[in-house]
Amino acid sequence: MTEHPEPLVEVDGLSVDFPVGDGQWLRAVDDLSLRLAPGRALGIVGESGSGKSTVAAALLGLHRGTGARLGGTVRVGGLDVAAAGPAELRGLRGGTAAMVFQDPLSALDPYYSVGDQIAEVHRVHHKVSRRAARARAVEVLDRVGIPDAARKARLRPHEFSGGMRQRALIAMALACEPRLLIADEPTTALDVTVQAQILDLLHGLREERGLALLLVTHDVGVAAESVDELLVMRHGRAVEHGPVAAVLSAPAAPYTAALLDAVPRVDGVREVRAGAAAAGPPGAAGAAEPVAEAIGLRRRFGRGKAVVTAVDGVGLAVRAGETLGIVGESGSGKSTLGRMLVGLLEPSGGQVRYDGREVSGAVPGVQMVFQDPVSSLNPRRSIGESIADPLRAAGERDEAAIRERVTGLLVRVGLEAGHYDRYPHEFSGGQRQRVGIARALAPRPRLIVCDEPVSALDVTTQAQVTALLADLQRELGLALVFIAHDLAVVRQVSDRVAVMRGGRIVEEGPVDEVYGNPQHPYTRALLAAVPALDPAAAAARRAARRAGAEPGATASAVPVGA
Repeated sequence: MTEHPEPLVEVDGLSVDFPVGDGQWLRAVDDLSLRLAPGRALGIVGESGSGKSTVAAALLGLHRGTGARLGGTVRVGGLDVAAAGPAELRGLRGGTAAMVFQDPLSALDPYYSVGDQIAEVHRVHHKVSRRAARARAVEVLDRVGIPDAARKARLRPHEFSGGMRQRALIAMALACEPRLLIADEPTTALDVTVQAQILDLLHGLREERGLALLLVTHDVGVAAESVDELLVMRHGRAVEHGPVAAVLSAPAAPYTAALLDAVPRVDGVREVRAGAAAAGPPGAAGAAEPVAEAIGLRRRFGRGKAVVTAVDGVGLAVRAGETLGIVGESGSGKSTLGRMLVGLLEPSGGQVRYDGREVSGAVPGVQMVFQDPVSSLNPRRSIGESIADPLRAAGERDEAAIRERVTGLLVRVGLEAGHYDRYPHEFSGGQRQRVGIARALAPRPRLIVCDEPVSALDVTTQAQVTALLADLQRELGLALVFIAHDLAVVRQVSDRVAVMRGGRIVEEGPVDEVYGNPQHPYTRALLAAVPALDPAAAAARRAARRAGAEPGATASAVPVGA
């Protein structure tokens, strides 16, 4: 008879309510139950607001003192979290269970070295000397794959790359040998190759240490790569729960099926886009003249020996009604290129041409949609006023005409005219990105550069935003440059794609040709790192990466000159 280990996590009938004022409560989690055994991995997926992160926080008692109201029972390692005293909670957090947060920059203290922060966590739970705690910090940094760990431990968070900071957070979580690792959106802001490395690391830690893993993510592909069971949440409730392969191959709930249908794929059937047809076949005789061109474009930062060439001799063109996707890892130069195309950065060399004329600085016919709508919108100004700013900057003085234009744009992007006087904090992430799109449309541009416009959104909201951009492009004949590290999204929205590495374009062509028959080793490595929705295929690729085989090798292993 097969022995079943005692659950490490037991959740029965959990409910979580948050106060919203005037004696009203918002139910974030409603009657949720789950079990997680040692060495097993459970993924919780769902859209933003589904309650998945609230469940993760409840396992560590993080709602205590916030005014939230909890019902049901939560036990972790046999400890009743609701009944635990302060000392027991301190032992739970970091000792029995540890959490890896989404944003390592906000989770790490910028004033202290990474090693000192990990050592401090170790000393909270173990009575050891500072020397021993620092040695432990170096040990766990080395375990999570940070090279030259003794030296890197002395660096501060800003001196680490995004992937290295996430590894440092995992090292901090491992410092006290926890039995449960809770990872809340640990790969959201990472490019596909670094994401693959982090997921491989988590899998290796499970195998090596018998850790239980609770993975919270809106990316179904990431869950497919990483977990044994999948729990799908919507509006605080569990709509489906079962083995990951069964849920992904034959979803029982209509919501799960809709969620999977919204996932962009690099190998799926792609809808034929009308944009390229309107522009004429790119590069063919008689094709439309480019709206914008980059000719030998270069951009350097720093001085003397510290000079870094972010963009190095890039040439490209985009035509009306066409979407050009630009992909590459963090640091490849794609965002710098986008900022030069819209005039936010002056080139160090080369030219930007608009309608065949060389331009410098901001160009009235070019606008940008930024990655983070929270930081790109002024929190003290209503969204209507933010959308109106480009109109006033262009010289429009008729306030009635401005308001009419803005309210029309709000409706066009799927919001309401009455939202004009509301503020950014009153909107969801997807709604704020719609505001950013409306602002870009306000001065009637011919080219919009979108810099990671959907990277922080769940898959259904991603699909809504990309569909909106496609509709607007067809209606207005816009040229779009779509910059992203998500290769599946780029394939879905683009006519052509340019692959950047080290500031250069290493491959360019029609999107189906580049994705279907990539010529450059770097392009092949990027595509091999994209999460698969088939857990068996994911396991095979993980094994290939571990063996160092090219089909799954990380892109960072491909020589720059290859």
